Amino acid sequence: MIDTVYHRVLRIVLLVTAFVLVFDSGFISPITKQFSDNAMQYLAQSVGASARVEVNELNALTAQLTERERDLADREARLRDIEARTFTGSEENDYSTYILSIILFILTVLILTNYALDWRRARPIPV
Repeated sequence: MIDTVYHRVLRIVLLVTAFVLVFDSGFISPITKQFSDNAMQYLAQSVGASARVEVNELNALTAQLTERERDLADREARLRDIEARTFTGSEENDYSTYILSIILFILTVLILTNYALDWRRARPIPV
Protein backbone atom coordinates (compact mmCIF):
# COMPACT_ATOMS: atom_id res chain seq x y z
CA MET A 1 0.00 0.00 0.00
CA ILE A 2 1.32 3.44 -0.89
CA ASP A 3 1.56 6.00 1.90
CA THR A 4 0.31 9.15 0.17
CA VAL A 5 -0.15 12.68 1.45
CA TYR A 6 -3.88 12.02 1.49
CA HIS A 7 -3.47 9.14 3.94
CA ARG A 8 -1.16 11.18 6.14
CA VAL A 9 -3.67 14.02 6.27
CA LEU A 10 -6.47 11.59 7.15
CA ARG A 11 -4.43 10.16 10.00
CA ILE A 12 -3.58 13.65 11.30
CA VAL A 13 -7.23 14.73 11.14
CA LEU A 14 -8.27 11.59 12.99
CA LEU A 15 -5.69 12.16 15.74
CA VAL A 16 -6.54 15.86 16.12
CA THR A 17 -10.26 15.07 16.33
CA ALA A 18 -9.59 12.36 18.92
CA PHE A 19 -7.46 14.73 21.02
CA VAL A 20 -10.12 17.46 20.83
CA LEU A 21 -12.79 14.96 21.85
CA VAL A 22 -10.76 13.73 24.84
CA PHE A 23 -9.93 17.32 25.82
CA ASP A 24 -13.52 18.57 25.50
CA SER A 25 -15.05 15.61 27.33
CA GLY A 26 -12.85 15.99 30.43
CA PHE A 27 -11.99 12.28 30.28
CA ILE A 28 -8.43 12.73 31.56
CA SER A 29 -9.08 15.65 33.89
CA PRO A 30 -12.26 17.59 34.71
CA ILE A 31 -10.22 20.77 34.49
CA THR A 32 -9.95 20.40 30.70
CA LYS A 33 -13.74 20.21 30.37
CA GLN A 34 -14.11 23.27 32.57
CA PHE A 35 -11.44 25.07 30.53
CA SER A 36 -13.25 24.21 27.30
CA ASP A 37 -16.62 25.36 28.66
CA ASN A 38 -15.12 28.61 29.97
CA ALA A 39 -13.44 29.26 26.62
CA MET A 40 -16.77 28.79 24.81
CA GLN A 41 -18.53 31.13 27.27
CA TYR A 42 -15.78 33.74 26.96
CA LEU A 43 -16.01 33.62 23.17
CA ALA A 44 -19.80 33.93 23.30
CA GLN A 45 -19.59 36.91 25.66
CA SER A 46 -16.89 38.69 23.69
CA VAL A 47 -18.99 38.69 20.52
CA GLY A 48 -21.55 41.36 21.23
CA ALA A 49 -22.57 44.97 20.78
CA SER A 50 -23.95 47.69 22.98
CA ALA A 51 -25.98 50.85 22.39
CA ARG A 52 -27.23 53.68 24.55
CA VAL A 53 -30.80 54.97 24.46
CA GLU A 54 -32.13 58.09 26.18
CA VAL A 55 -34.15 57.31 29.32
CA ASN A 56 -37.88 58.04 29.16
CA GLU A 57 -41.05 56.61 30.73
CA LEU A 58 -41.63 54.02 28.03
CA ASN A 59 -38.04 52.77 28.24
CA ALA A 60 -38.28 52.50 32.04
CA LEU A 61 -41.48 50.44 31.82
CA THR A 62 -39.97 48.26 29.12
CA ALA A 63 -36.87 47.71 31.27
CA GLN A 64 -39.05 46.66 34.23
CA LEU A 65 -41.03 44.24 32.07
CA THR A 66 -37.84 42.83 30.62
CA GLU A 67 -36.41 42.32 34.10
CA ARG A 68 -39.56 40.51 35.23
CA GLU A 69 -39.51 38.32 32.12
CA ARG A 70 -35.85 37.53 32.78
CA ASP A 71 -36.65 36.55 36.37
CA LEU A 72 -39.50 34.31 35.21
CA ALA A 73 -37.26 32.74 32.57
CA ASP A 74 -34.59 32.06 35.21
CA ARG A 75 -37.15 30.43 37.51
CA GLU A 76 -38.49 28.36 34.64
CA ALA A 77 -34.99 27.26 33.67
CA ARG A 78 -34.23 26.25 37.26
CA LEU A 79 -37.46 24.23 37.40
CA ARG A 80 -36.59 22.54 34.09
CA ASP A 81 -33.15 21.66 35.43
CA ILE A 82 -34.64 20.18 38.59
CA GLU A 83 -37.12 18.16 36.54
CA ALA A 84 -34.40 16.97 34.18
CA ARG A 85 -32.22 15.82 37.07
CA THR A 86 -35.17 14.11 38.69
CA PHE A 87 -36.28 12.18 35.62
CA THR A 88 -33.00 11.51 33.80
CA GLY A 89 -30.54 11.39 36.68
CA SER A 90 -27.94 13.38 34.74
CA GLU A 91 -26.79 16.84 35.69
CA GLU A 92 -25.94 18.16 32.26
CA ASN A 93 -26.33 17.31 28.58
CA ASP A 94 -23.06 18.04 26.81
CA TYR A 95 -23.93 18.19 23.12
CA SER A 96 -20.44 19.14 21.94
CA THR A 97 -19.06 15.82 23.16
CA TYR A 98 -21.78 13.92 21.33
CA ILE A 99 -21.22 15.86 18.11
CA LEU A 100 -17.46 15.34 18.26
CA SER A 101 -18.00 11.63 18.94
CA ILE A 102 -20.20 11.32 15.87
CA ILE A 103 -17.64 13.17 13.73
CA LEU A 104 -14.84 10.95 15.03
CA PHE A 105 -16.88 7.82 14.28
CA ILE A 106 -17.65 9.00 10.73
CA LEU A 107 -13.98 9.82 10.12
CA THR A 108 -12.94 6.40 11.40
CA VAL A 109 -15.44 4.63 9.14
CA LEU A 110 -14.30 6.66 6.13
CA ILE A 111 -10.63 5.94 6.82
CA LEU A 112 -11.26 2.21 7.26
CA THR A 113 -13.32 2.15 4.06
CA ASN A 114 -10.55 3.96 2.21
CA TYR A 115 -7.90 1.51 3.41
CA ALA A 116 -10.09 -1.46 2.53
CA LEU A 117 -10.68 -0.13 -0.97
CA ASP A 118 -6.96 0.63 -1.41
CA TRP A 119 -6.05 -2.88 -0.26
CA ARG A 120 -8.59 -4.40 -2.63
CA ARG A 121 -7.27 -2.31 -5.52
CA ALA A 122 -3.63 -3.18 -4.73
CA ARG A 123 -4.27 -6.97 -4.70
CA PRO A 124 -3.08 -8.84 -7.76
CA ILE A 125 -5.96 -9.83 -10.01
CA PRO A 126 -6.23 -13.64 -10.44
CA VAL A 127 -6.00 -14.69 -14.06
